[in-house]
Amino acid sequence: MRAIGIILAGGNNHRMRELSQKRAISAMPMAGSYRSIDFALSSMSNSRIQKVAVLTQYNSRSLNEHLSSSKWWDFGRKQGGLFVLTPAVTSNNSNWYRGTADAIYQNLDFLKKSHEPYVVIASGDGIYKLDFNKVLEYHIDKKADITVVCRDMEPDMNIERFGTIKMNEESRIEEFEEKPIVAKTNTISCGIYVIRRRLLIELLERCAEEDRYDFVRDILIRHKDMKKIYGYKIRDYWRNIASVEDYYATNMDFLKPDVRNYFFKEYPDVYSKVDDLPPAKYNVGVQVKNSLISSGCIVNGVVENSVVFKKTYIGNNCTIKNSIILNDVYIGDNCYIENCIVESRDTIRANSTHIGEDGIKIVVERNERYVI
Repeated sequence: MRAIGIILAGGNNHRMRELSQKRAISAMPMAGSYRSIDFALSSMSNSRIQKVAVLTQYNSRSLNEHLSSSKWWDFGRKQGGLFVLTPAVTSNNSNWYRGTADAIYQNLDFLKKSHEPYVVIASGDGIYKLDFNKVLEYHIDKKADITVVCRDMEPDMNIERFGTIKMNEESRIEEFEEKPIVAKTNTISCGIYVIRRRLLIELLERCAEEDRYDFVRDILIRHKDMKKIYGYKIRDYWRNIASVEDYYATNMDFLKPDVRNYFFKEYPDVYSKVDDLPPAKYNVGVQVKNSLISSGCIVNGVVENSVVFKKTYIGNNCTIKNSIILNDVYIGDNCYIENCIVESRDTIRANSTHIGEDGIKIVVERNERYVI
């Protein structure tokens, strides 16, 4: 494909509460065995984008470990590859990334030393599958300066936290409003863009001269009347996990057969770093209903409508309902957990009860297994 990829994975969001204290949002565990960034990386790999840069900043240790080898997404090649770019002190700059445009600008050499004519920019917290070749074909056919991937959201969806767009009959964007108080349309930007590489360099350099740092506000919205910006509408599954409620709902979507089949059984595939773990073990008397149980787990008791991540131990007479249990959690005997997200590496003491009564409860307990 005649494009390079850039994945913005350095942001933090207070709406993720305690979940983002350990890791970047792009490193959030998803669907039992994946991380959220896997979906953007897999879409780029399946679209034959051979050169991808991941821009990291906030709490990046877990994300860097996940990206330690590019072979899982087939980027380990002589031409191209996977590049993890972090803020660096240079002779010209000593700032952290101050926004999405500034993050790309601080790595402008990556763009200038590339030869592909186009750039695909995506965020690391989107859950989707997308053929970027079709987006690029659309971009070229429209003779667009920038193409924004967008989607019509369901009427009951809260879209005030997204960027909303309004297009004319030719799909050219006429209005772009970032996080409106009252949304005028239900069409939102998915945070995925296609732009010519030379134009992106020009716009970033202009932003830097004017001390502007945000890609949406200072490039898309500011230039919407001067540049030809078009919308490419998708209809397949797309979710953003920028809040605890969205993260919980997205994981629960994978318990639906149609969503599970779309991601796991339909081509193209979604790839992730693979751990060498034994299959899940279900002991005598276990009851598991409509749940995802990952490899390395040992299950006793009852599990209903839940997603259980890798290396989790569920003790005797436990009941887990409508919950997400993250990696490497030990749950003692006779525990009851409902409507909760249990943080990774927690030790839930025997005879404990955790119930999310007024929304999703995040359970964070000290891991006593490794205390000396």
